[in-house]
Amino acid sequence: MYIHQVASYLPAEIIDNAHFTRLNGLSSEWITERTGIRTRRKAAPGENTNTMAVEATRRVLAQTPDFAATDVDLIVAGTYTPHDTIYTVAHAVQREINVSDIPVVSISSACSSLLNALEIVEGYFAMGKARRALVIVSEHNTAYNNEDDTVAGHLWGDGAAALLVSLDRLAPADLRVRDIRTGGAGNIGKADESVTLKPVEKGIVMPYGKDVFIHACTYMTRVTQEILARNNVPVEELTYLIPHQANLRITKNVLQQLGLPDERAVSNIQDLGNTGCAGAAIALGSTWPDLQPGNQVVVTVFGGGYSYGAMLLER
Repeated sequence: MYIHQVASYLPAEIIDNAHFTRLNGLSSEWITERTGIRTRRKAAPGENTNTMAVEATRRVLAQTPDFAATDVDLIVAGTYTPHDTIYTVAHAVQREINVSDIPVVSISSACSSLLNALEIVEGYFAMGKARRALVIVSEHNTAYNNEDDTVAGHLWGDGAAALLVSLDRLAPADLRVRDIRTGGAGNIGKADESVTLKPVEKGIVMPYGKDVFIHACTYMTRVTQEILARNNVPVEELTYLIPHQANLRITKNVLQQLGLPDERAVSNIQDLGNTGCAGAAIALGSTWPDLQPGNQVVVTVFGGGYSYGAMLLER
């Protein structure tokens, strides 16, 4: 299985830390020290999870004349911030590309949904039910966020990414998906209450950030080590580590446990905030032009509900 291209969409409005200083007294230095975040993007009125996904889809198809919309025979989308729970983000993308009678799936596995979506594609490919897939991850966090929450209200940003995935290699620059491993640790720690989003009751809350931090560092490190060992790739041969963009301190902790220098990590949280399951895909897209033949990349993710995963890529 190969990733043929990645494209992203980011809203134009930039929210800096000074916004939260004015709103609830949190200093920019305090936010940056604890999270690494300096700015984040906010969707404009009229934008939502579906519109951002559609724009990312338009961009990725525009970049790939050898992968037409009519070639797509599977759509899988991930989000935990849906605009509509019935007419889902995957349906909106299908309407945009105007391809009928293909499987269309929307999933929610918190911030690990990117890898869960790709694993679903891997299954369809293995069963011979598809050959060219479109994977979309899109989050409209600011639609659900409570900015007055001094614990987590300053973390969230909006954005989307789209990936074209094929069973066979289509171009030399394609990234081969060597392996994907996902899992869930919903029975561990405070997985049931550490990060929640209950639209009827309240927005996104994170009352047990320390528990999230500990388990994110543990599982992102562990699953990265597992997927490298399973594929006989020494950690020092890893070109880039693309972690879930949750907190810069988590990234640095994982790097330390793996024994990797800071420059091996790809981070966008400083500028984009936590963009949920879209964050790692946006980071992959930004790294794409720098990848060389033989490079090895691991994408590792961890989300609320304590779902996690890692993917090994090779150019």
